[in-house]
Amino acid sequence: MPDSIGVEYRNNKVLIKHRVAPGETLYGLSRRYKVPVDQIVEVNPKLEGTLVTGQVVLVPRNRVVMTTAASAATPKAPAASAATRELPTDARGNKIYKVEKGQTLFSIARRFNTTPDALARLNKLPDNSGVRIGQVLIVVPGAGGPAAPEPAVAAAPAPKASVPAPTNRPERAEDVDRDKDKEKETASAAAPATTPIKEEDRVPERASEIVRKVTEGGLAAVIEGGVTDKYLALHKTAPVGTIMQVRNIMNGQSVYVRVIGQLPDTGENSTILVRLSRRAVQKLSTPDARFRVETSYVP
Repeated sequence: MPDSIGVEYRNNKVLIKHRVAPGETLYGLSRRYKVPVDQIVEVNPKLEGTLVTGQVVLVPRNRVVMTTAASAATPKAPAASAATRELPTDARGNKIYKVEKGQTLFSIARRFNTTPDALARLNKLPDNSGVRIGQVLIVVPGAGGPAAPEPAVAAAPAPKASVPAPTNRPERAEDVDRDKDKEKETASAAAPATTPIKEEDRVPERASEIVRKVTEGGLAAVIEGGVTDKYLALHKTAPVGTIMQVRNIMNGQSVYVRVIGQLPDTGENSTILVRLSRRAVQKLSTPDARFRVETSYVP
């Protein structure tokens, strides 16, 4: 790439040196290199919330290590823990877990002492896909090796020649129109329920790339008593560790912050969506104690 000026090697990782072009953002780099925003921030501890043209940002890329065919084909099982031992077992001997509201692949991996990549490989999840409420995931494979996870809904019959091959995208109206009447009813019954949080598809840079973004609007205020020069936040719904963009609706100024805790829905916080560190509030250039913002992040 013309704006990649070299590489570094650290701890078995390839770090691409990327020179920031005008208008580029952390989310743009995340989509371009297919690397989560929090991993980019982790290897760039001095990174400010807004990127500057000409700035050099390190982007981590995992190095490929050649292994035997057997080890490459079978994902490594996570270490046994009290949490995994209490999980139910399916007919194939796999330890399984059903996704609950508000959970992400990252939070489930942390709960069962494994990694998001290991869970994605074990359950054959597509790149950049999230998890949905009620989805059944294999956490520990059975003695016979991992098998395909049980779907959250009954699988549709094998498509005929006139029916388009299934994809990983959510069902759309134009796809359903090509199905038979009976298949339309099945697709409607299987559609996921709407949640209070607005979840929208960001326009991808390439046809093969789709990134979902969670966007919410509400009031912001400063974290009282906090003394730090970092960009931090307390948020009502985002998981701890999330890298979030906060935009001041009045002047369009935005800043990237790291969520360090959940904002309780009590007292005066009942009307506030997010609390920000003083450094982050200064970046948004507002004189008001409370001001309206839009928060967005990739779950």
